[in-house]
Amino acid sequence: MNNEKTTEGIIAAATQPVSLEARPGTFPEIERQVLQHRAIEAIIWGMPAVNRDLMYQAMLRETKALDNQMLYWSRLLDWKTQTLTPNTDVIYFTPYFDTKDVGPVVLEIPPADDGAIVGTIMDAWQMPLEDIGPAGADQGKGGKYLILPPSYSEQVPEGYIVLPSLTYRGYALIRSILRSGSDADLAKAVEYGKRMKIYPLSQAQDPPPTVYVDRGEALYDATIQYDIRFFESLNRLVQYEPWLERDRTMIDKLRMIGIEKGKLFAPDAEMVKVLNDAAAQAHAFLDGTYKEVVRGGSFAKGSRWSFPKSIGLVFKASQAQFADPNMYPVDARGLLFSFIFFTPKRMGEGQFYLMAIDDKEGQTLDGGKTYRLNVPANAPVRQYWSATLYDRTTHALIREMPHAGRSSQSPGLQINADGSVDLYFGPKVPLGKESNWTPTDPNGEFEILFRFYGPLPSLFDKTWVLPDVERVK
Repeated sequence: MNNEKTTEGIIAAATQPVSLEARPGTFPEIERQVLQHRAIEAIIWGMPAVNRDLMYQAMLRETKALDNQMLYWSRLLDWKTQTLTPNTDVIYFTPYFDTKDVGPVVLEIPPADDGAIVGTIMDAWQMPLEDIGPAGADQGKGGKYLILPPSYSEQVPEGYIVLPSLTYRGYALIRSILRSGSDADLAKAVEYGKRMKIYPLSQAQDPPPTVYVDRGEALYDATIQYDIRFFESLNRLVQYEPWLERDRTMIDKLRMIGIEKGKLFAPDAEMVKVLNDAAAQAHAFLDGTYKEVVRGGSFAKGSRWSFPKSIGLVFKASQAQFADPNMYPVDARGLLFSFIFFTPKRMGEGQFYLMAIDDKEGQTLDGGKTYRLNVPANAPVRQYWSATLYDRTTHALIREMPHAGRSSQSPGLQINADGSVDLYFGPKVPLGKESNWTPTDPNGEFEILFRFYGPLPSLFDKTWVLPDVERVK
């Protein structure tokens, strides 16, 4: 009996969250290091879900939109939309869905007749359930996508594109593509996007009108917060969503730092300090890794433009919901979602991206200097290309700038006699080049994302190559 009590006592003690004050004098520095390591692991592992939650919280806070409604931007994005590397040349629609109380949710997509969309439906981990639009499952014909709750077992009616989800919550990132940069085509893109509908399957016989909520003009800040707020966001996920089998190893690690399903997350002052320190270390690690993989992922031989292999690995693994038991690139996934949001189901069909943080000479892009990018003629796109600038520190749009990029659809864009286009980036507009110029913050570094919408084979077989960014001296 005494042995049984002793064993029970050991088990009880082992299942309680570790406290820095619980055992004063018992290897406190080792304990602190272990807790910090657990916290760093939690940040890297939880990055995609926290990334999505921060956008969701910004929606609730700034727009008053709710689940299963259609949040949208009625104008092109400006710097007040502080998300990670967004596109400033499309109209965004981002319906956030929740199937926990209402059951399966329907997202209706219109056919690509008077417009076209590029988008993806994702779960709470931003893992793709399916692409939509011409490059998606409906192939531009339009369709009804049916998002199922976890472990849903009821019979599904015919006529739907069925998407089983491992989480209750998720969202769709949808871009309504402009035919040109004119005000008229912008308005058409908005109206086309507003033909989409979202409603519970239980109301499919007589769907209620979809509620559209315009994002408005207030600051919409969803940048990653590397402090205690990251863990508060992660706790929201743990409390709401089911544990996934692939992530069960994290249950105990999170419990050590005070995050446990069904229990209040209430770290004391000492634990908050540990978590804040760990978040700062995680940020430094991710930033250093980001520079390394971008600089090591040349898309074409010798090019400073990059599509890192680790990013391709995440896309490949996530497209199958990490079903391969021998591959779970958590570190690469954490890095990826520290500077972007959304994962496509079919990379390279609807869109493709190249990024640069250095100029042709290998020097970091400096907001205090002026640069030129020559975009050769016959760019390999069916729709359009764009070059957008972001703050290197936050990966969001550079604050207080009048615009963030230029595209092949920008009104007044100057085109050279050979069909190429010269773009300029810098703190001051070069003489006579305002329509081709994007401003920078002279007090910071920046990065460039070059987008190809409707990419063509010549991009991938390298018969068309984007030159490096050159400093104008």
